[in-house]
Amino acid sequence: MNASAIALPPDITVLERGWLSANNVLFDGAHGTALVDSGYHIHSGQTVDLVAASLAGKTLDLLANTHLHSDHCGGNAALQARYATLQTRIPPGQWAEVRQWNAERLGYVPTGQQCPPFRADGVLQPGEQIALGDRIWHIHAAPGHDVHAVILFEPEQRILISGDALWENGFGVVFPEIEGEPGFGDVGATLDLIEQLNPRVVIPGHGSVFTDVPKALEVSRKRLAGFVADPQRHARHAAKVLLKYKLLEWQRIAYADALQWMDDTPYFHMLQERHFADQPFAPWCQLMADELIGASAAQREGDWLINA
Repeated sequence: MNASAIALPPDITVLERGWLSANNVLFDGAHGTALVDSGYHIHSGQTVDLVAASLAGKTLDLLANTHLHSDHCGGNAALQARYATLQTRIPPGQWAEVRQWNAERLGYVPTGQQCPPFRADGVLQPGEQIALGDRIWHIHAAPGHDVHAVILFEPEQRILISGDALWENGFGVVFPEIEGEPGFGDVGATLDLIEQLNPRVVIPGHGSVFTDVPKALEVSRKRLAGFVADPQRHARHAAKVLLKYKLLEWQRIAYADALQWMDDTPYFHMLQERHFADQPFAPWCQLMADELIGASAAQREGDWLINA
C-alpha cells in the first residue's frame, strides 16, 4: 500500500524526514500536543518550522524520544528554546547522562556526531502508558539497535511507533555489538515483541509509514540471521553507515580529512580491533571508504570524497 494512502487518525501527523533526521510524529488532540523524536541538529531550524506550521499557533506541550541517538534528539534543544513550557521525556536508561550531560556516555563522542545539550524532565518507563493526542499509548522496551530504546504502541488502532527497531526494509545498526556487547539476541526479541503486538500500521524512525508488517519482519529476520552468521558483515556495514551518515552532513570533504575523521572517531577503532585486527587501521579505513564508493554511496573526484 502506498504510504500516502495509509489512513492515520486525525490527531497524528507524520513529518517524514530525509536521512540525517529521523521522522517526527506530531500529535494534536484531547491530551494536548506532543512530538515523538526531533531529528538531527543541523535540521533543527527546519524541525521547529515544521512543528510550528503544523500546530498553527498552538504551543508544543510534550516532547518524547524513542532513543537518544543524535538523529532522534538533535532538535530537542531548539524545540525547548522555542517552547518555554515544553516537557521532555526520554527512555530511563540514560537519565543520569542527560541530566549531567555526558556526551561520551551518550554516544556522541564515540560516533563522531553532535547533539546540542538538552533538558530531560521525565522518563518513558517501559510497562507504563503515555497519553498522546487522543489516545493512550503503551511503552515497551525495545533493546537491540540501542539498549535503552523504547517503542510506543496504541492497541485500539494498532499503531506502532517503532523508532529504529523496525523499518520497512530492516533495522538500525546494532550499536551494542560495536561496543563488544551482545545485541543480536535483543534485536530478535524485539522483533518477536513487535510480531506479538501485531500492529496494523508502523510509523518507523526512517522511511514511509507502512502496513505490511509480516514482510518487514521477514526482511529484518533475514538480515539479522546474516549478521549472526557473519559478525564481520555487520561490523563492515556499521563502519560504512557511520561514514555515510557523516558524509551526508559534510556532502563534500577532502578524502584525507575523511580518513582523519575516522581515525579520530572511537567507534572505528573498536570495529577494527574487534573484527579486523589482522588489517592495519589506516588501510582498513581506506577500504571502508572505497567500498562506499564502489557501492555508489559516495564518489571520488580527485582528492575529494563526495556524497552520492
